[in-house]
Amino acid sequence: MAVPTVILMAMPTLPPPMPTDAQLLTLAQWFSPAYPVGAFSYSHGLEWAVTSGGVNTAAELRNWVATVLDHGGGRSDALFLAAAYHSIDADAAKQIDAECRAFAPAQERLQETDLQGAAFCQITNAVWPQTDIDALTLPVAAGRAARICDMPVGTTSAFYLHSFASNLVAAGQRLAPIGQSAAQVIVNELAPLCHDIAAQTADGDLSRLSSTSFLADIAAMKHETQHSRIFRT
Repeated sequence: MAVPTVILMAMPTLPPPMPTDAQLLTLAQWFSPAYPVGAFSYSHGLEWAVTSGGVNTAAELRNWVATVLDHGGGRSDALFLAAAYHSIDADAAKQIDAECRAFAPAQERLQETDLQGAAFCQITNAVWPQTDIDALTLPVAAGRAARICDMPVGTTSAFYLHSFASNLVAAGQRLAPIGQSAAQVIVNELAPLCHDIAAQTADGDLSRLSSTSFLADIAAMKHETQHSRIFRT
């Protein structure tokens, strides 16, 4: 007697659930310029780039920020955020945090993510006590808090990257002759890139960590010994 063939149908991949209005408002608060993490104090090396003549126009600023997003700190931060989001517990998140610190290419980059992360942990614990996060770098803290507060990882990462880009553009405005309208055009043009990177890194696969924004990394190192400066990094 012939054995009937059983055909297993693959289940369709369901899209991630849409974030609720409450979730979107929470993320908007976390990554707002008003959230007290001191992001306005850091230029991610951009100050040296402007001082040295490498970034002076809106087009040059857009290219600089896009490169950092896609090939430097933006993409690596998104991977660390997602990895922390998927971590099974606080100890696993701490291991990811240690890797994030080791991946910083310069002393000021480590200071930047360390101090902002500490501030993020402090204020987030005060407002959302259930997060109970402490002494984490900024992307790891954001990812861990998002998981505990049941935020969607992709949307969290997109907000994080958009805030990251907006802060760099705002720094560029203070350093170079770039007007408000031109700056907002840059932020708007970079929004799709933030969304794409968030989607590409949502699995938090740290084996895909890389950084090829070499000039931005050198700028961060040069800024450490820059004599006259207004930003901490």
